[in-house]
Formats: sequence, structure tokens, C-alpha cells
Amino acid sequence: MYYLYNIVVYIVGLILKLIVPFNKKIELFVNGRKESFLKLSSKISKKDQVIWIHSASLGEFEQGRPIVEKLREIYPSKKIVVTFFSPSGYEIRKDYNGADVVCYLPLDSIYNAKKFMNIVQPELAIFVKYEFWPNFLNELKKREVKTILVSGIFRESQAFFKWYGGWMRKSLQTFSHFFVQEPASKKLLNTAGFKNVTVSGDTRFDRVSEILKQDNNLAYISKFKNNCYTLVAGSTWKEDEDLLVNYINNEASEKEKFIIAPHNIKTEDITHLKNSIKKTVVLFSEKDNSDLKNVQVFIVDTIGILTKIYSYADVAYIGGGYTKSGVHNVLEPATFGIPIVIGPNYSKFNEVVELVDNEACFVVDNSKKITVLLKEFFQEDEKRKKAGRRAGDYVKSKIGATNTLLKYLR
Repeated sequence: MYYLYNIVVYIVGLILKLIVPFNKKIELFVNGRKESFLKLSSKISKKDQVIWIHSASLGEFEQGRPIVEKLREIYPSKKIVVTFFSPSGYEIRKDYNGADVVCYLPLDSIYNAKKFMNIVQPELAIFVKYEFWPNFLNELKKREVKTILVSGIFRESQAFFKWYGGWMRKSLQTFSHFFVQEPASKKLLNTAGFKNVTVSGDTRFDRVSEILKQDNNLAYISKFKNNCYTLVAGSTWKEDEDLLVNYINNEASEKEKFIIAPHNIKTEDITHLKNSIKKTVVLFSEKDNSDLKNVQVFIVDTIGILTKIYSYADVAYIGGGYTKSGVHNVLEPATFGIPIVIGPNYSKFNEVVELVDNEACFVVDNSKKITVLLKEFFQEDEKRKKAGRRAGDYVKSKIGATNTLLKYLR
């Protein structure tokens, strides 16, 4: 199976190059990797002590970020290399100044793994949540590099726990220690023969708790809000927007304000969304020429400011609950102590399930339900504030995974 895997990696590499002219994301994926070894060679020398942190995408990077920043604080003389698999992570965080090098992880071939290790020579490797690349893991094991997994989640459906997954399970022997989010993952690893497992929780809670300490002020949002009740809808898809627009057009009070930050900010989609709303609307890109305090709906046609915008919310609607992949990040609004509304697809996210069980997050799957719920939140301050407190308290109760890891490393 291992030999077949390497053949597949080689073929995939060829196919991706052929697709480049026809797909922007694949173009970023392929061309970005051409620069990885050059970046590493120019910034890493043989004498450097290097810590390598790998994340699949942006969400996993945010989980690992508290660890990166603590390691930078504890070991200021060591160099930190951060790698990504996905363009959606790299393109947003390629200028992250908490690392000495940020680059794509080369495709998992035997040649690439050896070349990467020869340049980086890490003394510590940290993988966030998942991303198990057999050739890179094998090379780490050969070189006896301390390798740990943080915020890990394992499921019975993974190849490690199937009859045919012995060769993948062998790759897990590389890890010096597994720090997992919940007991079910520990149990699965134990049944597979791994005892070096600690249930530490999720480092994302440490990350989002730090958001409260940053400056979240946005003058134009303050002007738009104008001390009015405001619903912030983040990472919305068309299905989410259809529900919200119906409520805004037909049910909302003139005293309610709305900020919508779509997941997709293509010009044609933003224009369609704006034109579908019958109330006064302004885009982020138009804000400087608008009387913001007299506008009812603010559409965010940019990226990078949603976290700060949540600090202005009385209620948050988080999109993605009608997509196959499921609801987006609910922890950022939760840390601000506000109630959350989502669509029905959320069961694979433990934190969302727990927030729903704690009556801090509320599920809607049609226009009638969202109308009833949003009217209740608008009209019943105490109900809304109690739900928000439950959300904030939940996040506070989960903080500490980063310190558990650091104790192990020390």
C-alpha cells in the first residue's frame, strides 16, 4: 500500500500541473509550492535551531497560533517555520510575523520529504489537529525528531482504525505524544496500541479568548451601529442569506440593524445580495461616502475584519449550516458573550453541539423558526443576555490546552 501511495502522489502532482490553467485555487496550490524550498533555503541555515508547525488550512493555523506565539516567547532565539497545505490558509497568513518562514508544505513525496528535512532540520515538529503525511512522518521518525499532535481528533472512519490501514497506523508511531480534544479520540488511539495520549482540549479556546484583549474598535462600525441592536451574520452562504434577507425585508423592525459578512465576496454575488435587500444598504467598499448611522444593513465585501465586528453584535448568525461541510467558526462570536444562531448541519463539531446543549447556540432550518427566534432576541433582552453569558462562560471553561502542551515540552 505504501508503494501504491507514492505512485498516486506522483500522478496527482502531474495532474495538478495540467489543471493549473483552468483553476485559480490549483494555480495557487502548485505555483506556491515552487517557492517553498527557495524560501526555506534563504532563511534557514545549518546552525539554526528550528521548530516546525504544520497546519492544513486557516482554521487549523488559528488553533496552533497560541502555541506558536508562546514558543516564540519562550524560545526567542529559535526559528519557527509554519507550513500550510491549503491556499485558503497560506494566502491569508503568508505575511504572519510570528514565524520566520511561512510557506506551503511540498507534496508528500519521498524526495520532497528528504529535501525539506535536510533544509529545515527541525528539532521539534508540531502537527495541528490532523494532516498525516506518511513520507514526512517517516522522515521525522528516521531522524528521531520529537513530533507531537495538538488539538487532535480521531474518528472510527479514519484509515488508521480499518483492517487495511496498518501502513497508515504505522505512520502514527512517529508521534512522541498525542494531545487530543476529547476522550473518544484517546480511546480510539488506545485501542490501536497508542498509550502516549493526553486529553488536553482544544487550543482554539485559548486563541479566541485572546481576542478579548486586542483592540476591536472599528470607528465606521461604531458609527453604523449608533447604539442600536445589531445582528452580525458571519461567513454566510446563499441559503443563509435567503433566510436573513426574508427576515430583513418582511419582519425586521426599523430599530434592528444588520451586518452581513458573506463567505464568498465575488462582486456579482455581493451585488445580488445588495439588490435583494429592500432596506437601506451600504457596502464596506462604499462606507466612506455614506451616512452610516442612517443605514440599516452593512455588507462586508472584504476579509480580515469579521472577528472585530463580532464585538459589536447583540446576536450572531454563523453561516455554513446548510452546506455539506457544515457551520463555520462559532467560537469567535461566543467569546464575546453573545447568543449564536446557526443552520442544521453542525453535528460533527463538538463545540457547536455543546453550545447547542448549553442553550447558547440555537438551530433554525426554515424562515418561520428564524423569524420567531430573532424577534424573541430583539424583544426580550434578558433571554438574549442569558444565552450570551452561557456562550461566554462556555469558552472560559475550555481554556488551558496550550499550557498543557507547554508543560510537556518543558
